[in-house]
Amino acid sequence: QVQLAESGGGLVQAGGSLRLSCAASGRTFSSYGMGWFRQAPGKERELVAAINWSGNTYYADSVRGRFTISRDNAKKTVYLQMNSLKPEDTAVYYCASAPSGGVRVRTGEYDYWGQGTQVTVSS
Repeated sequence: QVQLAESGGGLVQAGGSLRLSCAASGRTFSSYGMGWFRQAPGKERELVAAINWSGNTYYADSVRGRFTISRDNAKKTVYLQMNSLKPEDTAVYYCASAPSGGVRVRTGEYDYWGQGTQVTVSS
């Protein structure tokens, strides 16, 4: 069983920054890929960024150059640094853990999910 706990969401003005954190417990964190997803009202959950066990990353086109995913295996934590935020980034952001070490881009490739944290960007 894996537990994921997100933190760091909130309300920010357009152009601002937020840093999300996801603390993991329950299995060897350093061996598994991690991802950040988001879901806006009325929309499907979508991948924001993913990172493999060794730090290789993947970004959705909509956030590339603005967001940075990173991980600290010693702290069993994955981060999402979000800069130059836009109103269209408003969503609930979810952390997810994959059952393998690679970069995974589909929701079905992840087996554990956090409860989500709300990010709201005002114009």
